[in-house]
Amino acid sequence: MDTEREGPGPGPAGPDGNRGSPAALRGGNAAAIIDAMRGLALLFAVVVCFAVVAATSAPGARPPVKATFVGDSVAASITYAPLAQAELRRGVAVRLDLQVCRRLVTPSCVFQGSAPSSALQAVRSRGRSLGDVLVVNVGYNEAGEGYGQGIDRVVRTAFAQGAKGVVWVTLRETSSNYRRTNVAIKAAARRWPQLVVADWNGYSRGKPWFGHDGLHLTVRGAEALARLVRTDILEAAA
Repeated sequence: MDTEREGPGPGPAGPDGNRGSPAALRGGNAAAIIDAMRGLALLFAVVVCFAVVAATSAPGARPPVKATFVGDSVAASITYAPLAQAELRRGVAVRLDLQVCRRLVTPSCVFQGSAPSSALQAVRSRGRSLGDVLVVNVGYNEAGEGYGQGIDRVVRTAFAQGAKGVVWVTLRETSSNYRRTNVAIKAAARRWPQLVVADWNGYSRGKPWFGHDGLHLTVRGAEALARLVRTDILEAAA
């Protein structure tokens, strides 16, 4: 039987009561399983880094696009999927900043006793090391009202810190709230020509890439998200 493991849950319920719990990680062995997954992912990342260095040091090799990926627990599934990380890093030197319970500009929700930085705070903390492209996949833990203004604040900050483009990932529309957020994302692309919309909602429609909540990703889902985001990073950097 071909089984797939879901990524981490989103923490406390959001505005629409969505609450994730990683079904594949339930039970007394959860901590050991998570540690093993993290160890494998770390080992794979080291191998990928050596491969990237070797490839980019070859004569005539094009230097990789530098990018920062800021996301919440949905995107964090990539950190548990070595092949997804390898896909994302083909031609891209990407820094992953993916945190459970993250929100866009307002204070993030609390998960296991602490709250992560907001996406805006995470972007500011990178300064000029943000890279050529910023990727944002945040919005599942907040209401859609006011999201458009938050996009503008994040985009302005990214460009002030030297980014050439921004990739914004749409949400999977499992609620009317997430539909409102996607409307705001697409409207922002009309205001900001350097903003590329990675339409995850459309790309993933009808695909068996999700856990029980319809949001968090299986390993195959994480790999699909990485493929989509990588393509749009290269477009945004062009």
